[in-house]
Amino acid sequence: MHKIAPCLWFNHNAEEAAEFYAATFPDSSVGAITLAPGDNPSSKEGSVLTVEFTVLGMKFLGLNGGDAFKFDEAVSFQVHTDNQEETDRYWNAIVDGGGEESACGWCRDRFGLSWQITPRALMEAISSPDRAAAKRAMDVMMTMRKIDIAAVERAIAGEAVA
Repeated sequence: MHKIAPCLWFNHNAEEAAEFYAATFPDSSVGAITLAPGDNPSSKEGSVLTVEFTVLGMKFLGLNGGDAFKFDEAVSFQVHTDNQEETDRYWNAIVDGGGEESACGWCRDRFGLSWQITPRALMEAISSPDRAAAKRAMDVMMTMRKIDIAAVERAIAGEAVA
């Protein structure tokens, strides 16, 4: 057992969420499932209480707590991608799987969790020592939903971005 793992409160769909994440991201899996040993405020005896799962090598615990609490953008998972194909794959899996787009590389999955699908190229661009190029990269990012690496690269080079 790990010393620490984020516990995510789901509305009775922790197992479904864990399976979705395991199918979407590499180095991900569904682990132990604990059944409620007795009735409790959010579930009945024998129903799925918790699900241990791993996403991109990070351990989580999903709790089927009911509808009392909802996820919001105050917590998000930032996934660094190496190229446009990887960016597109993760973004599309989350959004097309019942989620929704937001701005600047953010999206939300059908379970309510917020994700930042962030190309490493973008992070390098906005932290460039060339502050004018960094500003151009930031400005073009602010116009995007899913990040377009080629457009960020054009902005860094000072080219027009449509």
